[in-house]
Amino acid sequence: MRVGTNISALTANNALKRTDTALSKSMEKLSSGLKVNHAKDNPAGIAIAKRMNSQINGLSIAGDNAADAISVIETADGALSEIHAILQRMNELAVQGANGTMSDADRETIDAEVKQLKEEIGRISKTTDFNGKTLLDGTFDLKGYSSNTNVKVAYYSDEVEIKKYILKNVTTGKDADGNVYVKSATPDTSAAGGFPKDSYISKIEGDMVTISASGGFEVTLQAKANASNVTLDMTGIGAMRMQIGANEGQVLAIRIPEVSLRMMNLTNTSVATEAGSKKALENISNAIDYISKIRARLGAYQNRLESASENLDVSEENMTSSYSRIMDVDMASEMTIYTTQQVLIQAGTNMLAQANERPQQVLQLLQ
Repeated sequence: MRVGTNISALTANNALKRTDTALSKSMEKLSSGLKVNHAKDNPAGIAIAKRMNSQINGLSIAGDNAADAISVIETADGALSEIHAILQRMNELAVQGANGTMSDADRETIDAEVKQLKEEIGRISKTTDFNGKTLLDGTFDLKGYSSNTNVKVAYYSDEVEIKKYILKNVTTGKDADGNVYVKSATPDTSAAGGFPKDSYISKIEGDMVTISASGGFEVTLQAKANASNVTLDMTGIGAMRMQIGANEGQVLAIRIPEVSLRMMNLTNTSVATEAGSKKALENISNAIDYISKIRARLGAYQNRLESASENLDVSEENMTSSYSRIMDVDMASEMTIYTTQQVLIQAGTNMLAQANERPQQVLQLLQ
């Protein structure tokens, strides 16, 4: 028996230290609710979990963005609904003015209301906004630019490829009231010109001319005077880009075309005469179709956003579950470990006390 070094005490002490460390870790997990409290607990797991946490937070904000986008669309659609109602009233007035029993004085009275309704359409277009951003003035439609100030790109469809196009010439004239109208336009369909081979003039309304082709290709231009060799630059930018995902590039571009009397060819619409009333019927009908197409586009956007919002919710739920499996402690399992370590602490303490008393047994040999 040796008293210089108490090997039994050292062994019991080392075991007690290990048990105490394990108990401390178990207490930390139980008190924090986390299985991984430090990088050393699970180096790979914490790296994965932190990336997941970033994604989860991003998905939550993306869900809010999708909800904001839906609110934008609902705001725009509410205004367009009222414009629809105004156009229906204007159509009723045009029908009334086209009736042969009406006198010119009667039509003047009717035209006074039409003028007020046209002004209201303009007011709605200029004042409908969301968070300070005007929605119906063309701010959030795709932008196109012209090399000639006499020709302006008013609209082009999604099917128009992002590049430059050449317009050989545009011929205009003026009516009896001095209003400019388009006579003809010639798109360059050569390889250098960019326009599809089957391009044609599908519509001319006042100073607006529409060039169409198969596959949904459509470009609407406004002409103020004659022009030739005009280069049109279709940029493909300008739509409201909504970030509806947690990663770069996960966006939805929302196009809201310009809603104005000019785009609906109602600027010079009048029912002050019988001929004017009959012409107004055609213009108002086209305007109703124009608004209907915009509302249909916005409705499609809203359906898509609602689907995206639901998908974001599901993704966030599933990713949170995965994050929890890595980071959160199983309280029942950890409590079992904690109880075991407590028992071992008590046993180790008792054994250390016993080991410390062993050297005293040597005194019996000295009696």
